[in-house]
Amino acid sequence: MKPEQLPLLNSVSAPAIHPDGTKAVVSVTRPDFDADSYVGQLWSIPLDTTKYPRRITRGFRDGSPAFSPDGLVLAFLRSDPDGKPQLFVVEAAGGEPQRITDQHSGVGGFTWAPDSHRIAFLARVPEPGRYGTVEGLTASGEDARLVTANQYRMNGIGYTADQRQQVFVVEVPELGGEPAVVPRGRAAHEQPTPVAPGLPVARQLTFGDSDHESPCFSADGSHLYFVAALHERHDDDLVTSVYRVEAAGGEPTVVEPSNGKLQTVTAVRASLDGRWLFYTAQDLGTTGRDFVARNGVLYAMPTGGGEAAALTDVEHLDVSGPLEPSGPSSVLVLNTALGSVELLDVNADGGIMPFVHGARVVIGATVAANGEIAVSLSDASTVGDVASLERGELRLLTDFSAALRNNSRVSEPLDFEAESADGHPVHGWLVLPDGPGPHPVLLTIHGGPFAQYTGTFFDEAQVYAAAGYAVVMCNPRGSAGYGQAHGRAIKERMGTLDMQDVLAYLDAAMAAHKSLDKDRVGIMGGSYGGYLTAWTIAHDHRFKAAIVERGFLDPVSFAGSSDIGWFFGGEYTGGTAEQMTAQSPMAVMGAVQTPTLVVHSENDLRCPIEQGQRYYSQLKAQGVDTALLVFPGEDHELSRSGTPHHRKQRFEHILRWWARHLPTESNQA
Repeated sequence: MKPEQLPLLNSVSAPAIHPDGTKAVVSVTRPDFDADSYVGQLWSIPLDTTKYPRRITRGFRDGSPAFSPDGLVLAFLRSDPDGKPQLFVVEAAGGEPQRITDQHSGVGGFTWAPDSHRIAFLARVPEPGRYGTVEGLTASGEDARLVTANQYRMNGIGYTADQRQQVFVVEVPELGGEPAVVPRGRAAHEQPTPVAPGLPVARQLTFGDSDHESPCFSADGSHLYFVAALHERHDDDLVTSVYRVEAAGGEPTVVEPSNGKLQTVTAVRASLDGRWLFYTAQDLGTTGRDFVARNGVLYAMPTGGGEAAALTDVEHLDVSGPLEPSGPSSVLVLNTALGSVELLDVNADGGIMPFVHGARVVIGATVAANGEIAVSLSDASTVGDVASLERGELRLLTDFSAALRNNSRVSEPLDFEAESADGHPVHGWLVLPDGPGPHPVLLTIHGGPFAQYTGTFFDEAQVYAAAGYAVVMCNPRGSAGYGQAHGRAIKERMGTLDMQDVLAYLDAAMAAHKSLDKDRVGIMGGSYGGYLTAWTIAHDHRFKAAIVERGFLDPVSFAGSSDIGWFFGGEYTGGTAEQMTAQSPMAVMGAVQTPTLVVHSENDLRCPIEQGQRYYSQLKAQGVDTALLVFPGEDHELSRSGTPHHRKQRFEHILRWWARHLPTESNQA
């Protein structure tokens, strides 16, 4: 794959299956250089393989499809080039989509009510006078912000305390009738709330000083559940809980489990039979902040509150939502495991059935009333496709990555396991370029650290392999998917077992594959991967060059500048100045000799640009061959969701850096 082929990356959403099980709908989204944005539409996928998928919408970017429970209406989010999604509905049989919201900051997630007449959705509510709510008043002219909280910013969003995400409910208008009439004269003045002409009025249900997440209706539709942090002193910990509010409005009440644990709840869903609340949560220790490498657990709790039973094993399974009902008292969940993401079906009685496993990443799945299951997934040959699940077997229904495979060579990752210096197994992959070698090698390190590489299609590895590099990537201790103990092994020990593991894996890969040139090796990584890259080149000087991208490079200054700095560094490195210094790449960078490209984004609030600037400045001062590549307008997610032209430029700069320090036949030509 070449950088200019980014528009061939068709990603798919979680599927929405029609209640009758005849078809599923997904959004298919791709980078577009002309729009310098991500564009996409909805596709209808027949579960009958004698019929063909077809595009059913023509919006700039349409996504998040969901059928009403009665199957008559399809709801989805549509974004114009300004990027603010609004909620649209269309008859399931086809027709012209109708917009039903006009939220100033756009609509987040949404969910249908059981009656198929209402939709609950999330939207940020900006304070008057901010974020363009007053015409002509720009950000530079807004009033000053007085900050007194720990939690007041978020990467990709900016300030949050003055634009909290709240829960709304909107009535879905009857479709297929007369078009909405724009009120004029007396009728225009009798609108109960100022809204865009012809749109239904959305009722705001929550007003709390917290971002509200994961709304869902009760089985009878009389109230909603959601996740928020509304407890006393909520600014001092990471605890979130499940709350309940009447659908007609009222004061939310907490649905408190009796297990007494401090947890962060990430998703909630009511069972179809109305008996249970399923929710996923991670324990936070005794402080409410110990988030490090905590596996997600699925719980079932009576809808009125009470004893919450853990349905999955915290040590060995790491489950997450979205929670999709699969029966009266069961749900589908995703499980991060061994470099894959599995699909599990879990009953309220604790029974677990693996539906999809192996070398795949499941994106999402839904179950029809007749039991048909649609699954979105990726693997080594596709960025995203849709399949049905029949008697435990996947049947592929789409081929959205055909153009990518037809116009480039997709190198399948080779699954490989090595042994670390202390005998601990380290799992990962090797992606080889064409030709017999010897190939220069790039050791790449993922972010997180509680994340994972998988064996599915990865644009970075494919681009580097196409340029002639062998790509080595593994999941060292600290990574997700190999048990909670594996993930927590580097708590207050960053740069120890994790560096040991990646170097042992690199050595083992080169010993096992003679086509790898052990004398021409580079190292690179982003976020935590940038941390471990910077730490490693201060301790091991074998590398011809390095790339440190959006790195966590100084735990001390990170505490005062990152959106998560108030807790992240202290929990991972330990909170004392001595502990932070002992695990800080900035504290040991005087030993760095390796030529290093530093890459950062101006709007990165997760690992603020001062981390990269100071690292670059010090390298420059001590005479190391270095450069600083800065992307305006981008945040921490540049490599994954930055503007297409910036993602292409990033690849081009990276390849030029490697061509200079690790030339190959392909980049010498």
